Amino acid sequence: MDYRDTLNLPKTKFNMKASLSQKEPQYLERWDRERLYEKLQQAAADRPLFILHDGPPYANGNIHLGTAFNKVLKDIILKSRRMAGFNAPYVPGWDCHGLPIEHNVDKELGERKEVISTLEKRAACRKYAEQWIAAQKGQFRRLGVLGDWDNPYLTMSYGYEAAIAREFNRFLLNGGVIRSKKPVYWCSSCRTALAEAEVEYYNHSSPSIYVKFPFADDFSGIIPELAGQERKVSVLIWTTTPWTLPANMAVAFHPDFVYAAVAVRDEIWILAKELVEKCFTEFGITDYSVLCTFSAKGLEGKKCRHPFFERDSLIVLADYVTADSGTGCVHTAPGHGTDDYLTGLRYGLEVLSPLDDAGQYTADAGKYASRRIPMVNREINDDMAAAGVLVKESEIDHSYPHCWRCKKPVIYRATKQWFISMEQNGLREKALAAIKKVQWTPAWGEQRIQGMVEGRPDWCLSRQRSWGVPLTVLTCASCGEILKDAAVCAKIEELFEQEGADAWFQHEAADFVPAGTQCACGCAKFEKEHDILDVWFDSGVSHAAVLEARPELRSPADLYLEGSDQHRGWFQSSLLTSVGTRECAPFKGVLTHGFVVDGKGKKMSKSLGNVILPQEMIDKFGAEILRLWVACEDYRDDVKVSEEILRHVADAYRKIRNTVRFLLSNLSDFDPAKDSVGPEQLRELDRWALARYAELVRRTEKAYESYEFHSIYHNLINFCGITISSLYADILKDRLYCSGTNAPGRRAAQTVLHRILDGLLRLMAPILSVTAAEAWEHLHGLDENSPIEQSVFFAAFPKVDDITTDAELDTRWNRLLALRGEITKVLEGARRDKVIGLSLDAEVLLVAEGELAGFLSGKEELLRELCIVSSLKIASTADEAAFTASEEIAGLKIAVRPAPGGKCERCWMISSSVGQDSEHPSLCSRCAVVVRNLAG
Repeated sequence: MDYRDTLNLPKTKFNMKASLSQKEPQYLERWDRERLYEKLQQAAADRPLFILHDGPPYANGNIHLGTAFNKVLKDIILKSRRMAGFNAPYVPGWDCHGLPIEHNVDKELGERKEVISTLEKRAACRKYAEQWIAAQKGQFRRLGVLGDWDNPYLTMSYGYEAAIAREFNRFLLNGGVIRSKKPVYWCSSCRTALAEAEVEYYNHSSPSIYVKFPFADDFSGIIPELAGQERKVSVLIWTTTPWTLPANMAVAFHPDFVYAAVAVRDEIWILAKELVEKCFTEFGITDYSVLCTFSAKGLEGKKCRHPFFERDSLIVLADYVTADSGTGCVHTAPGHGTDDYLTGLRYGLEVLSPLDDAGQYTADAGKYASRRIPMVNREINDDMAAAGVLVKESEIDHSYPHCWRCKKPVIYRATKQWFISMEQNGLREKALAAIKKVQWTPAWGEQRIQGMVEGRPDWCLSRQRSWGVPLTVLTCASCGEILKDAAVCAKIEELFEQEGADAWFQHEAADFVPAGTQCACGCAKFEKEHDILDVWFDSGVSHAAVLEARPELRSPADLYLEGSDQHRGWFQSSLLTSVGTRECAPFKGVLTHGFVVDGKGKKMSKSLGNVILPQEMIDKFGAEILRLWVACEDYRDDVKVSEEILRHVADAYRKIRNTVRFLLSNLSDFDPAKDSVGPEQLRELDRWALARYAELVRRTEKAYESYEFHSIYHNLINFCGITISSLYADILKDRLYCSGTNAPGRRAAQTVLHRILDGLLRLMAPILSVTAAEAWEHLHGLDENSPIEQSVFFAAFPKVDDITTDAELDTRWNRLLALRGEITKVLEGARRDKVIGLSLDAEVLLVAEGELAGFLSGKEELLRELCIVSSLKIASTADEAAFTASEEIAGLKIAVRPAPGGKCERCWMISSSVGQDSEHPSLCSRCAVVVRNLAG
């Protein structure tokens, strides 16, 4: 007789080989065909809302691993919230306007870009964006992200563009919008102003120069030591931007610093006392002496001479002057710096910025007119050296602002621009107050955005481009006054709803003005503003255009989730646009994640050749592995990825899948409706396993709620790899395979395995969606023709309220497992020494002293089962065999020897009962009974 046929061997069609890259598209196609997302929303209609608002990715180019990481993180949260009992809609969106799209369209148009109309270019930009939205949509869906993909929000849709105009008009009407000539970041290559969020910092080499500004006034009344001096006296300044010197209007001193007059050959130089030694060391000058020291307060209002123009520079006081570098005397050009500008306002200085949009000097730059910056630095420095005013020239490497689009260095340039004032209507203070009411994850995000809002300048809204929503401003053709009229705003918004923002370019100004409208000066003719809005304003008003507009959503959202760079980007623009018009933040919580970097922690770039494309990794490993990678990383820091890292994640995935497969394979003959047993029939080992499962459920649900996904990953791996595979499943195999099919002990084990697997799949589903869905079908007897409503995504997280904590049980099993660990060490030694082959070949002898002996009494059979040996005995003394004293458990000695008896052909246990049954002489007594019962 082939006794193998009498065993309850594992049986399942759930393959160990996942074949994810082939299987995933099949599930995604079914979810789409059967409208899984839509039906989930219908099922959750009466549940409490949880709103995660999608920050719109830019509709330009394929997705990268950073955007994939972000989208998967959002999907994990939303799926977990649904399974926790919430209605969690997901409306994806795209940011569609702006320079990168216009720049690429210009390249495609070539020379035609110079002759086509604005409306034709805008149509080309719209078409370009539509192409990339379609491409990215497919790539996001391939990641297993569920959402309303058929109805996303697009910042270029007519309704959204009308909402942008409506929100801008709110600021316009409440006085929050101002027009001013002040310095802003300017990209001469892209020929447009930039917001702070559109500036990136890279290392840059700049000239470092020290320049003399000769005294123009008599300073002897303030510095008596200079009276009667025939030597030429000059203030010494330091700058890394020689090209800004033509715009110099002043030199700033710190009111509290001590300054020194230093004699150098036949001259006297003025600089901060504490910087004298440092500066002269850099100059390579040793022959100098300090004539006197003095306070700068008396110098205020005095004049020195511009180093190469026939004009004076005013001496001013400013507390932003530092002694960290330079001379303590700061070259001040109000047209080229924020601090300089504010100082200029205080002292009534001209805001001079003699540059055009392309970065070329205008006639105001005198002899340097038509020269381009920064190339002109060389000419300016040579001229100053020839004139004897250049003290020292060198190079300095430092962090410098660059354009986010073209990656070229930007400048600060004063131009007439439109701004949202941070002070008007108390916007800054209101925003700072709102920040404190938001839950920031990680917590340091609060300090980060608070510091940015505290120090940020007015928000420059205007961009000198074509593809975007225009600043819907009409000004009087006669006096230039801004027309602030609610009826005009309403007309603009109405036309935008019908025609989109193109309406601004299709209609004359008069079409937006109701009959009889006049300026205060009496003029009835108005002109349209030609600039477009900053795209950060577009995405920033999504709380109004999406959250407030769509019936399934609400504002404020429960969560905004993006990369940590968005503290200065979308988080901030959303905060300001909401606080400025609604006096509250548009979000209750904000979660930020780090950047995706390569395996060595370096930023990915094409030039370094370390870019990893999501599609390549999906083809190689499957999207499930990318999703598990997202979960396993601590997103609060930068997130490393490489093929090696993904291989490790794939290994972890196989452990999880192997555990699921084992559980499924041992439930093939189990019907929970008729085969389950009550808790009173569970063995102590089964109750221990259920307690560990309940711990997993509670920890995992808590981790989902607090967004601690990496702990979920580790909990799942440890539970599958240790609690189940190395302990419970390993110990259970004899009971599952060799007991009678309906034996109470076997059905008890299956009852526990079924409950654990059912719950484990629910806990996995937000992360390993396809794997959980596939295994759920195998567990519950479903197939592709089963209603989609029976899928795991309609299930809730498992309930474990009935599994109470038993401290006495936990303490006892901690001791038992510690004993098992010590016995296993000795078994491994016996295996190495060829005393035994398999653990089932062994008989274990234990000698225990004191309290331990009492604990072990009566637990021989339980310990034998735990250690998977054929025999385990408690000996009174250690004389019978070579005992090993435990290093971890005091009073315990362990010996291993071959078990006595014969090997059972069916269960492989060694037992003295083998051979005693005449009908089945090769079986042990337990197996002989089972086989006889099977035969009827």
